[in-house]
Amino acid sequence: MTWLNEPADWSLDGDVLRAVTESKTDFWRATFYGWTTDNGHFFHQPATGDFTAEVVVSAGHTTLFDQAGMMVRADERNWLKTGLEVTSGAVQVSTVYTRGFSDLSVTPVAGPPGEVAMRVTRFDDALAVHCRSGDGPWQLLRLGHLDLPATVSVGVMACSPSRAGLEATFRGFRIGPPISREGLE
Repeated sequence: MTWLNEPADWSLDGDVLRAVTESKTDFWRATFYGWTTDNGHFFHQPATGDFTAEVVVSAGHTTLFDQAGMMVRADERNWLKTGLEVTSGAVQVSTVYTRGFSDLSVTPVAGPPGEVAMRVTRFDDALAVHCRSGDGPWQLLRLGHLDLPATVSVGVMACSPSRAGLEATFRGFRIGPPISREGLE
């Protein structure tokens, strides 16, 4: 795996990645806020064709827009990010599809917000996003379209647009065959 925008403070111990964000980092394109930034931290590897990627995420969220989760990226104008994010006064699960312009959806974390499993599945140009707390069932968050090449970058991301110093931990990142389409319910 390699970094896009490598943070100064990070470590990898077995299957546990710990990363601390740099100041005012984010992935966002224009919508609502009027800024475009592509300086968030993204630790990734290539994936070709359909897949399911999973990771368990936890972070020391304290500040508006602190975020840690997963990303699927074709280029700086076409990507998806999803994970835990401080918004509307609480840690929630956010998902952003970017097709030239970013959109955002948020949903409350089902259960304690300390640690959440995230899953992204690619079927051709469709990406499905799921999450779960503890041993609970997978919850479908978003199903959407991105114009993707055969090979994309897939991995974990962390950003802190309002500060530096968000410490994020990612455990058990893996990419494997896609879940069945029936698993999207």
